[in-house]
Amino acid sequence: MTPYRVLVCDDQELMRGGLRMLLESTDDLTLAGEAENGIQAIDLATTTRPDLILMDVRMPKLDGIQATKRICAHNPDVKILMLTTFDLDEYVLAATRAGAAGFLLKDASGEETLHAMRAVLRGDRVLAPAVVDRMMQRYLAAHPTPSNDHRLTRLTDRERDVLTLVAQGLNNTEIAEQLFIGITTVKTHLGRILNKLEVRDRLHAVVFAYEHGLITPSNRSEPHH
Repeated sequence: MTPYRVLVCDDQELMRGGLRMLLESTDDLTLAGEAENGIQAIDLATTTRPDLILMDVRMPKLDGIQATKRICAHNPDVKILMLTTFDLDEYVLAATRAGAAGFLLKDASGEETLHAMRAVLRGDRVLAPAVVDRMMQRYLAAHPTPSNDHRLTRLTDRERDVLTLVAQGLNNTEIAEQLFIGITTVKTHLGRILNKLEVRDRLHAVVFAYEHGLITPSNRSEPHH
């Protein structure tokens, strides 16, 4: 199997070096190139044609969100995983709108980072639970009273279970293992959830769940077994 090509974009040499070493420790991932600013990221995304891009949110010359937007406009098939910190989590929704497939905390362990990269390459969205919590805490501080919405009543108990696990940051494979169901069944449930809630992707489904009181930060309900 040909390794997936990964482009690393971060203005910190230490961060790039750590990610480079992480990629070198695997057989299924290989380094396609390194960029230290958003302009370089766009250029290298064009010349190296990576399968996956690790994109820092804040970089000189052009930030990661704008770079992501431009890259996705020219190559919508490329997967982009944003690297963020607690201080930058307000950019998560903007990054998702720009075309990013997910976001990961910069202090994630090597194992967590590899897991996230492989999940994104499989087509999953990666939502770092701690960042989702922080983002939703800010949202709920501004909107303290959950609003009633008839769309929430459309969900079955199992669909609520799936949505709860999505909000915890689990990918499709992990949800399948947690609920003892097949990945295809998880995808079917997710499709129905998006349709019933009238939202376009799993991140917006999570936002909907927090907004309407189905899930609260750091106090998530346990799924039914």
